[in-house]
Amino acid sequence: MNPIMPTIPLDAPGKHHGFLRLPYSRNDSAWGSVMIPITVIANGTGPTALLTGGNHGDEYEGPIALQQLAWDLEPDNISGRVIIAPYLNYPAFRAGTRVSPIDQVNMNRCFPGRPDGTVTQKIAHYFDSVLVPMADVVLDYHSGGKTLDFLPYAAAHYLDDPDQQAACVAAMRAFGAPWSMMMREIDAVGMFDTAVESQGKVFVTTELGGGGTATAASSRIAIRGARNVLRHAGILSGAVEADQTRMLDMPGDDCFHFTTRDGLLHPLVDLGEDVAEGQALAQIWPADRTGLAPVEIRANRDGILAARHFPGLVQMGDCLAVIAVA
Repeated sequence: MNPIMPTIPLDAPGKHHGFLRLPYSRNDSAWGSVMIPITVIANGTGPTALLTGGNHGDEYEGPIALQQLAWDLEPDNISGRVIIAPYLNYPAFRAGTRVSPIDQVNMNRCFPGRPDGTVTQKIAHYFDSVLVPMADVVLDYHSGGKTLDFLPYAAAHYLDDPDQQAACVAAMRAFGAPWSMMMREIDAVGMFDTAVESQGKVFVTTELGGGGTATAASSRIAIRGARNVLRHAGILSGAVEADQTRMLDMPGDDCFHFTTRDGLLHPLVDLGEDVAEGQALAQIWPADRTGLAPVEIRANRDGILAARHFPGLVQMGDCLAVIAVA
């Protein structure tokens, strides 16, 4: 059995704030624990929503939005249950890093996890085996962290089950981000997304900016989006408040562009701009000398620049740009 124990009831009426306590014996605390904050709000009958942020510890729109909802939402406005976990990978969040400083595991590549594994694997296993099965809809926030920047979009995936895909797309549209993306992941094995979708759940994810910080605009999008998803699911009272969203698509692997050398990144196209196949997206200048020509990275296809590398230095193999199709 998974060693994580909640300090609050997961099915009691009302509003409860507490922790998921994971025993973690270490040099500075022999009988210590990792304490993962969680809020459960329940009232009457209805669907369950699981809202998660901090899957990667350097992405902040989700934690901001979910802290706000944990504070604002009241049981009288709920029909069903909302489970809020602002900091899914709590050790990584506290360190401000993509992966956990405890075991160097990327949580979003280790699902379904292991009950007898590392700290990150145990957290993943608890969510996969306990919390996800309780949920009807799951919203997992992401942004670019310290090394990517995105157009602010909500996303759904292409799925084998057309009915499940349609339900995910409807929830994605309800989120109401300025952009909505049909995504193909370049590395879907072990992702929380894949684990949730394999259980037949409605799943929505996001990419809401990046650079290792949040903005006022991206935070507003995140907060309103969560409320909209809850309203769409019939859990939160009130009407969906989404504006018109622009649809984007990632139809193939040629949407992704990777660097072929280390160096100084010179962007030639900004997020949201149209690009044509063959157009130079960026130059990479040598970081150790002058007098050498830059390497150019050219667009594989026509489209819109939806993501770019951040910050200004790149390593060979980094994802430099993502082009989406409107």
